[in-house]
Amino acid sequence: MRTHFEIELDKLKGVIEKIGSLAEGQVIEAVKILLQEPEALEPKIIKKTENKIDKLDVKIDEICQRIFALEQPVASDLRFIMSAMQISNEIERIGDLSISIVKKAKNIKEKHDLILKFNIADISKLVELITVKTNNCFVTREGSTIGEILILNKDIRNKCEDAIHDIINEMKVNSKAVVSGTNLVIVLKHLERISEHCTNIAEYVYFMVNAKIIKHDKLDDILP
Repeated sequence: MRTHFEIELDKLKGVIEKIGSLAEGQVIEAVKILLQEPEALEPKIIKKTENKIDKLDVKIDEICQRIFALEQPVASDLRFIMSAMQISNEIERIGDLSISIVKKAKNIKEKHDLILKFNIADISKLVELITVKTNNCFVTREGSTIGEILILNKDIRNKCEDAIHDIINEMKVNSKAVVSGTNLVIVLKHLERISEHCTNIAEYVYFMVNAKIIKHDKLDDILP
C-alpha cells in the first residue's frame, strides 16, 4: 500500500505534466496565429488556457508546501520537489510569452512577406519542437533528450539573432517595415525566451537525476 508521501509525489508529478502540456499547446497555437495558419484557435481560448496554467502553478506550490510541512523527504525526493517549484515557474513564463506573441502578431502587417523573407516559420517550428521535447524530458528524464534540448536552444538563439539583425537592416532601408519589423523583433525575442525557459527546465531535470547543477556549464561538459 502506497504511503501518503508517495501519493503526494505522484500528484505533484501529474500536475507538472498537465501544466507542461497546457503550455505546450499554447506555444503551438501562438505559432499558428503568428504564421496565420487556418486551424489556429481564437486568442480568447488561449487566454482561458493561461488562467488554467496560473491555477495549476498555485496548486504546485500548495502541494510542495504541504509535503515540506508534513514529510521529511530524502535527498532524491527533495531534489524533485525543489525542481518542481522552479519548473512550474518556468512553465508559467512560457504561457505568458505565448500570450504576448499572440498580441504582437496582430500588429505585424504584410505578415507573410516578412515571415517568408526572414525564415520566421523555421524558427517558430524549432521552438515548438523544443517545447515538446522539454515536456518529454520531464516525463522520461533521459539524458539524451536533455542534450538535444541544449543543442536546439543554441540553434534557436543563433537563428533568432541572425533574423533580428536582418530585420533591423530591412527597417533601415524601408520605413514602411518599421512598425511590423519592430513587432516581429519582439516576437522573436519572445520565441528565444521560450527556448531559454525550456532549457532551464531541462537543467532542473538534470539536477533531479544527477544531483548536479549544470547552469553555465559548457555544452561539451554536459553531453554524454
